[in-house]
Amino acid sequence: MSAPVIGVLAVQGDVREHLAALTSAGAQARPVRRPAELDAVDGLVIPGGESTTISKLVDIFELREPVDKRIAEGMPVYGSCAGMIMLAAEVLDGRPDQRGFDGIAMTVRRNAFGRQVDSFEAPVEISGIDGGPLHAVFIRAPWVERVGAGVEVLGTVTGGVPGTVTGSPAAGRIVAVRQGNLLATSFHPELTGDARLHRYFVDLVSSAT
Repeated sequence: MSAPVIGVLAVQGDVREHLAALTSAGAQARPVRRPAELDAVDGLVIPGGESTTISKLVDIFELREPVDKRIAEGMPVYGSCAGMIMLAAEVLDGRPDQRGFDGIAMTVRRNAFGRQVDSFEAPVEISGIDGGPLHAVFIRAPWVERVGAGVEVLGTVTGGVPGTVTGSPAAGRIVAVRQGNLLATSFHPELTGDARLHRYFVDLVSSAT
C-alpha cells in the first residue's frame, strides 16, 4: 500500500514542523493553500498558530466550504492547539466573528492554560499510543471543557500546572480527543521530535482510504 497523502493547512502556524513530522511518520506530506490542493490529499492537519487568524485566512483562501465538505465526507483531520479550536463545535473566550469547522462535539476554552509566558511542558498519556507518555508542549493552549456523545477522551493533564487563568491546578483537564476520523490535541507534538502521534494519525488516514 502506498503512503497516504496528508496535507497541512498552510495559511498560518507550524506548517513546516507538521510537514516534517508527517514525513518522518511515513506519509507523503504537502502544504494546502488552495481548494485544488485539498482535493489531492487523503487527510489534513490544521496546525497550531492563532485560531482567529486561521479562521480569517481560511475564508480569504476560499477553503472553508471545501474543508467542511471533505469533513462531512469523512476525510480524517487532525488539529493541534489552534487546530483543536478550529475543529470544536463551541469555543469559549473566542472572538465573536471567529468561525471553525464544527467537526468535533466538544466545547473548547481558548487560551485556557494562560498567556505565552504560561507555556509549559508535561507528560501526557495518550490512549492507543504505546511507548509511555508523550512529552507535550503547551503554548497558549486551549483545553476541552466538555465533550458530547461519540467523542473519545484520549488524554488528560496528569499533574497540576501553576499559573493557569483561574489560578487553580490544571490536573485532569482534557487535552486530546477523537471523534470518528477527527483527532485533536491541545499541545504541539510537532515540536518534540516524537512522531508517535503523527504516526497514529497516518494510520487513521490509511485505514480510512
